[in-house]
Amino acid sequence: MDCLFCKIIKGEIPAKIIYQDDKVIAFDDINPQAPQHKLIVPKKHVATVNDLEATDNELIGHMVQIAKKLANQLGVAEQGYRFVLNCNAGAGQSVFHIHAHLLGGRRFSWPPG
Repeated sequence: MDCLFCKIIKGEIPAKIIYQDDKVIAFDDINPQAPQHKLIVPKKHVATVNDLEATDNELIGHMVQIAKKLANQLGVAEQGYRFVLNCNAGAGQSVFHIHAHLLGGRRFSWPPG
């Protein structure tokens, strides 16, 4: 498998890791769209949100809890932040291993993109 995020998880490609446990890893986005832009990536390879199964519900909930924890640590929780999951290329997914974007540190407009 030639998955960029799987290679980061295995330590084959360097990343600025800010959090890691047995289920997820979080690191800086290499093309930040906000002063704080982190990726929260499950260690289990799942290509898209469409590929999630009911057994992955706990994993997705864990990703949300880690986003909340990191938002507090990064000082963006009170001001507000975005937690985004893109699904497939038409929505902006460029790495086909599910991942959540945690963005904060600036004001965001609506609707996005």
